[in-house]
Amino acid sequence: MSLLELEAVVKHYHGAGEEVCAVDGVSLSVREGELIALHGPSGSGKTTLLLLIATLLRPDGGAIRYRGRDLSTLTEPEASEYLRREVGFIHQSSQLMPRVSALENASVKLLLDGVSPRRARALAKPWLERLGLDDRAGHTPEQLSTGERQRVAIARALAGEPKLILADEPTGNLDSKRSLQTVGLLREIAHERGASVLLVTHDTEAAELADRHYTLRDGRLLDDRPTDDPIPSPSMTAP
Repeated sequence: MSLLELEAVVKHYHGAGEEVCAVDGVSLSVREGELIALHGPSGSGKTTLLLLIATLLRPDGGAIRYRGRDLSTLTEPEASEYLRREVGFIHQSSQLMPRVSALENASVKLLLDGVSPRRARALAKPWLERLGLDDRAGHTPEQLSTGERQRVAIARALAGEPKLILADEPTGNLDSKRSLQTVGLLREIAHERGASVLLVTHDTEAAELADRHYTLRDGRLLDDRPTDDPIPSPSMTAP
């Protein structure tokens, strides 16, 4: 069953007397319980596509439907609720609050959704543990490495157990071992919880863990290369 459907989606950027087609007629169906990877060079439109799905940008053409509803019809409060409750967005940069513990940072999205602080911490803590940060939960971003900060941001996105996970280069600041473990965790979440994961990555090895992966170039999907699916997901264990 498709959770997300993109139909001939187009997005242009205008500037300096030039028009750039960042997303050029992309059509894609994302089923529940699968991880899809988008692989391609910088400037190919991958991040723009995620921002469109997150309703942080509006398409110039085509349609994006979530559970059958065209996202362009959402009011601003509805779009905010969709992004807060249905979507886990993992940005390229961690965007953590300074001088606040890793656990508090991982809890913040739940707090914004009205969850009590105690309950929010209880829900976020297991995700920090799965990402190997159980001994760093009390540390602030200033006390964490770049890779650790990125893993806190991933825990923050996953703490509410969203049905749609949009991951924009989530492993860019991680070493190769952690990169594969993190993508393996995203794949486990998709398969075990019936979530849909759309992963943007430059890492071809990480992309091979996906159920399907596409090449995106100049805003267009060039091919669909299904993986064989026997690849085990690397377990997330603390170092």
